[in-house]
Amino acid sequence: MTSPGRSPAGRDDDKPTPWRVEGGRPPQGPKRPAWLRFGWMLLVLLAINWIVSSFLLAPAPRTTVSYTFFLQQLTAANVAEITSTGDTIEGEFSKQVTYKPADDGDSEKVDRFTTQRPSFAADNLLAALQAKGVPVNANPPDAPAPVWQQVLLGFGPTLLLVGLLIWFLRRSAAAAAGGGIGGFGRSRAKLYQPDQGPRTTFADVAGIEEVEQEVTEIVDFLRDQERYRRLGAQIPHGVLLSGPPGTGKTLLARAVAGEAEVPFFSMSASEFIEMIVGVGASRVRDLFEQAKKVAPAIIFIDELDAIGRARGGAQSIGGSDEREQTLNQILTEMDGFTGSEGVVVLAATNRAEILDQALLRPGRFDRRVTVSPPDLAGRQQILAVHTRGVPVAPDVNLQNVAAATPGMVGADLKNLVNEAALLAARRRRDTVGQADFSDALEKIVLGTVRGIMLTPQEKRRTAFHESGHALLGMLTPGADPVRKISIIPRGQALGVTFQSPEEDRYGYSARYLRGRIIGALGGRAAEEVVFGEMTTGAENDLDQVNTIARQMVGRWGMSDAIGPVTVLPPPGSESPLGLDGVAPATKELVDREVRAIVEECYAAALRLLRDHREQLDALATTLLETETLDEDAAYAAAGIARDAAPGAVARGEAPGTDHRPGVPVSAD
Repeated sequence: MTSPGRSPAGRDDDKPTPWRVEGGRPPQGPKRPAWLRFGWMLLVLLAINWIVSSFLLAPAPRTTVSYTFFLQQLTAANVAEITSTGDTIEGEFSKQVTYKPADDGDSEKVDRFTTQRPSFAADNLLAALQAKGVPVNANPPDAPAPVWQQVLLGFGPTLLLVGLLIWFLRRSAAAAAGGGIGGFGRSRAKLYQPDQGPRTTFADVAGIEEVEQEVTEIVDFLRDQERYRRLGAQIPHGVLLSGPPGTGKTLLARAVAGEAEVPFFSMSASEFIEMIVGVGASRVRDLFEQAKKVAPAIIFIDELDAIGRARGGAQSIGGSDEREQTLNQILTEMDGFTGSEGVVVLAATNRAEILDQALLRPGRFDRRVTVSPPDLAGRQQILAVHTRGVPVAPDVNLQNVAAATPGMVGADLKNLVNEAALLAARRRRDTVGQADFSDALEKIVLGTVRGIMLTPQEKRRTAFHESGHALLGMLTPGADPVRKISIIPRGQALGVTFQSPEEDRYGYSARYLRGRIIGALGGRAAEEVVFGEMTTGAENDLDQVNTIARQMVGRWGMSDAIGPVTVLPPPGSESPLGLDGVAPATKELVDREVRAIVEECYAAALRLLRDHREQLDALATTLLETETLDEDAAYAAAGIARDAAPGAVARGEAPGTDHRPGVPVSAD
């Protein structure tokens, strides 16, 4: 009996017989080198290419015709050229002809032919050819192609394809090392170097001084890292800037990079995502690697909520998608910071409440800065920044302009200055005056003037509608002062009433909110008082009324029936499936309370207008004559002293809005 590992002869130098494993593969010999397999494949491709090219370069076949048929075609002047070798004649006909052999074979079309001249032929063929102008060639007609053509067609296509394959494989390997096939995974962030043109500094940012103080620490760290490291301090890994659109988050991030004089990588969160899975995560890796190479540096990710939305929600059903993989990679990269890399991540979002909690924990975005709309002083400073390159007339008072723009953010004010400059240029003025700013503000807030003609009846109804809004704004305690009334069609409205506060206010009392509802219902109430019927002009007013009343009841606890609880989600965060956890009976109670508030305010509006019917008629009559009334003219037409009006106390922008220029405007 032989033991395993020995040959039958008992020699130890023999290789042992491998044990057979059930279900396993038999032992395989050594694999051939990759270059040898590639060489054989290349030789096979070259052989196939040579065979194919041989068929392509081979001349087209010739049809054998009788000598008599050849002479007939020569007589008919249908011979283009010939070549004669001995008694063999080869050539081409000028036009394709049909030839039927004498042996009753099938007819065929002939353009290339060959024939045999009989030895007993006594015709003077050369003279006949010369008479017909047929050239007689000396070169063989079916000679092979030149050697360079044979080599080019025989090996060129294969060598070209192999070269392209090698180039693509090398490029793919380099792209995979830097992120993704074909370079898809490479970061598309824009890099701003400190020496590239004029830098953005804190001098270009105004109206948000408290936010500047929060990020000044980052600038100091990037300028002098050793001072912090000696004390064992670490700079925040990430700073999240949150706030409404247009408040200057992106501008502030660029100002931080400009003040610190470090490279600034800017990229939108949506640029990470592609259809190919894994590309977003690869771009994140590449972005952080680039930033570490040029550290100290700043990475800025705009609109972070595009990829930073909380995981596990309704949109994540079905497993991890590309967005979640990108978010996971960002979490990993930020968690890998030790504080000594000198890379700071700044991010901006308008919806910080929907971000994943893993992003907001200490060690990642451990500092959150809220960028709020500017106050009166801030708006004046922002206007001063944006008018530095604008020739402003001496009559322009930026403080008055700032007071007339409550709720506007930096982007709105920049647009206001630009619109005023465009109006001044259109009017062929050398400077931008106060009238240009006023007209630009009306265009932004009230809309562009429409060139339509209203009928006298419709114009009169519109005048009373707007006068109802304006008069209730003057008579209601706590209402915002009336700044302008117009029955000139603007935008989608036939008339507008513009109210704005004299000072900024960030809290709203129930009394003020009810006054807002009464004022918004003034147009509908005026139509009922004067004409005894209502029109569709109050559509926008009813939307405002419903929004304010519903939030009073469902969010702000201003209803005794509901109590101090929140039963409605904030605007824009409602569940798409209606799964908000609120009982149907509670929703019905909310609807009843909203209706009660609106009906009570509408009754108050009717009562006020009936008690002041003479003032309503006077204001509407004056408005019909002038079409537009400014603040002083409106109060004078109504016979109400401006300072003694019950609605002289201002309250700020409309509640429940997104802090855009949502000052009380009734557009009908």
